[in-house]
Amino acid sequence: MAMEKVALLGTGLMGFPMARNLARAGIPLTVWNRTRAKAEPLAAEGATVTSTVADAIEGADIIISMMSDGPTVLSVVEDVAARLKPGSLWIDMSSTKPEEARAQAAMLKGHDVAHLDGPVSGGTKGADAASLAIMVGGDAKDFARATPILKSMGRPVHVGPSGTGQLSKLCNQTIVAVTIGAVAEAMLLASEGGADPAALRAALQGGFADSVILQQHGARMTEGNFVPGGLSKFQLKDLNNVLAEAAAVNLSLPLTQDVRDRFAHFVENMDGADQDHSGLYLELKARNGMLT
Repeated sequence: MAMEKVALLGTGLMGFPMARNLARAGIPLTVWNRTRAKAEPLAAEGATVTSTVADAIEGADIIISMMSDGPTVLSVVEDVAARLKPGSLWIDMSSTKPEEARAQAAMLKGHDVAHLDGPVSGGTKGADAASLAIMVGGDAKDFARATPILKSMGRPVHVGPSGTGQLSKLCNQTIVAVTIGAVAEAMLLASEGGADPAALRAALQGGFADSVILQQHGARMTEGNFVPGGLSKFQLKDLNNVLAEAAAVNLSLPLTQDVRDRFAHFVENMDGADQDHSGLYLELKARNGMLT
């Protein structure tokens, strides 16, 4: 049976390694990025690089979008929906709002195109290693169709109907952001109290406090390495979406609100928008008068 043709739209920090893994899996792949030069290296991996979205989606069986936010994705869907192949499947792997995922699905349904929302977690390291956690909302039959493609990028799990993939990502981002805040406080306390933060991380391995965030971002914090794997401006966007969703179901999330406000300060007042989200450590140091 011939493999389905895939178009991937958006080859940024995450989309590029995801596309590379699809190509290396032998999947027929066409890619597009707003800045074509960022997608060009994928030609060496066997992908076809196009200059327009319309060219990328022409004849595609499965379309994957990996873009900055929901309005951007919806705008692209609106532009090309009428040109999509009937019976094709659109998988939005961007981080958006649940209501935006459902809006995409409704629009595509009118053109006989199925839809899944499949946001990811794992950062650029997970994207490079094809080990992303992929949370998928939509019909089970569409998930079954998409699974072989998704497995080339990570570990897909069907979490429920349309929009629940994005809801799961919001839950993920809540945990990530609050944990980053806690790890920042622990690393600063260890450093200022005279303990070796690297030794502390080693001591905590395997215990209840251990996590990928402790080991990876704890190291970033104490080494001062804030080259982006996950952009702080996108972490802030996701936390705003979390709080909007919580308000819609009449929930108060105090820890999420606090860490959201700290990310807002880091992004808006400390030039942290394009730094890694572990850069919240810098906001903590500034709060303690440790940055000039």
